[in-house]
Amino acid sequence: MELGVGSYLKKINKSLILSKIIKHAPISRSDLANITKLTKATISAQVADLLEEELIIEFQTEYNSVGRKPVMISLSSNAGYALGIDLDYRDIKFTISDLMGNQVYSDKVELKNSNYDEILHILIRQIRVYQEKYSHSRFGIIGVVVGIHGTVTNEECISFVPHHRWYNKDLKADIEKNVNIVVNIENNANLCSFAEKIYKFHQSKNLISISMYSGIGIGFLINGELVKGYHGYAGEMGHMIINPNGKPCNCGNFGCWELYASEVSFINALSEKLNKPKLTYEDIGNLVIERNPAVMDQFDEFIKNVSIGLNNIINILNPETLVLNSELLKLFPEAMSLIQSNLKASISNYKEIFISDFGTNACVMGACALAIKNFLEIPELSLSVEQDEFYNQVI
Repeated sequence: MELGVGSYLKKINKSLILSKIIKHAPISRSDLANITKLTKATISAQVADLLEEELIIEFQTEYNSVGRKPVMISLSSNAGYALGIDLDYRDIKFTISDLMGNQVYSDKVELKNSNYDEILHILIRQIRVYQEKYSHSRFGIIGVVVGIHGTVTNEECISFVPHHRWYNKDLKADIEKNVNIVVNIENNANLCSFAEKIYKFHQSKNLISISMYSGIGIGFLINGELVKGYHGYAGEMGHMIINPNGKPCNCGNFGCWELYASEVSFINALSEKLNKPKLTYEDIGNLVIERNPAVMDQFDEFIKNVSIGLNNIINILNPETLVLNSELLKLFPEAMSLIQSNLKASISNYKEIFISDFGTNACVMGACALAIKNFLEIPELSLSVEQDEFYNQVI
């Protein structure tokens, strides 16, 4: 029994020390002891074990004062690599990050159809390629996390993906049968909210991230933890009804929020007005600069519908931080001021609202971060990367 308790405490201490090394690196042993409140002997023993595992490195810094140069500790960021995957309906994005969350490679594969077996084959093939490519590192690929644009159960099974029309797919098991690696499946909106928390809003305990691209997905953290609900479907607020007599939705209802407040709904409506198929963000940006009447009218309608949903969410969840993940909103300089002027609920409120810096990279960033957290088995993860690193090579 004592041996079991000792092993458990040692594991807890290791997790705490690793999380503080990541957050405060480079850091000395004495500073680690002060921050963690652990004894210097415990710190020394744990650091020795971590050095033997090759998870951390020690080095001396430049030191101009008299005396011994301080020895600093950092995570060995290239000891292993995380693979984050965003499985959307048009393409699959693959991103490799080191253990500090810095992107080292990104790739994209376009999808020709929604055939499950074909897409499964692509995933298995690419995972094997990355396993081989990064096999030189101490731990290789330390985990794979796949973001799904649909409902995912608490057991990590896919319940429904609207755009692919997939029902009840055990993608995790199907991949793990073919590759010797741990695979996790998560809703893409949850991964987006996780990315916002891990990479930027470190102090926010109650955060909601709203992805507004092909549909509307919402991930939210309460007291710092992802909220998934009884089956794992919490956050499907894109399917709250804002117009009972409105358009039919893939979910089976009418007038769902995402039919009026997603980017694809805006682009489709504007394309019809202008009789111009395949509008790009650049096209829309130029129309905004010209103050084209059609695009400005459509924008006013879009903001109204976005605000209806946000008011509902604020009244239900009373968030600290709201993050809108939308490339479209970035094209309209007045977007945020107009949205904020519409959020006037007297019953509940929020603290701050932003447009995400991460854009369409948020899902893979969150996926890599979750793989790192799971591998290191740490209670908290706090990363910081330059956003430009996530806009590097995309093939």
